[in-house]
Amino acid sequence: MKKTILLLLMLVFVAVPSAYAQGVRTGPDPSTIRDPDLERDSHHNLEVAKNYFKLKKAYVAALKRCEEIIAGNPNFAKIEEVLLMAGQSSVWLSQNKGKQKPDLYVSFEGGEKRTLTSEQFLEMGKAYLNKLVTEYPNGSFTKQAQEELRALGATPAAKQ
Repeated sequence: MKKTILLLLMLVFVAVPSAYAQGVRTGPDPSTIRDPDLERDSHHNLEVAKNYFKLKKAYVAALKRCEEIIAGNPNFAKIEEVLLMAGQSSVWLSQNKGKQKPDLYVSFEGGEKRTLTSEQFLEMGKAYLNKLVTEYPNGSFTKQAQEELRALGATPAAKQ
């Protein structure tokens, strides 16, 4: 009898708390949690990209750093600034501006080395700027991205 009661009590203490915990969320949404090391690394990459972009006019290097941030940390706290810089770098590479030649931007597809044409750089730049406008309509860099798109003769995409 004592064994049965003891077994029943153990079952209640083990099963009941787990039943109450199901479906209950505590803490922040996992998609908004930022890894401090990844944030620090992304912030460093952004600072290096800014240096390439503003001081050295090395738009290929700036674009590569921005793409690294976008691919590795899409929830980066300063992703809006990264998207703007990536868009502007791409557009200016399409116009052959800066101190680096656009053919320094190399990608590998199927083991084959490939560079982009001016039209491809322009389309990539528009895509980055449109992403900024649509995903961050109230962001601090959105107005600047919209102006860039209008200057290119493109209408900024509306948020869907």
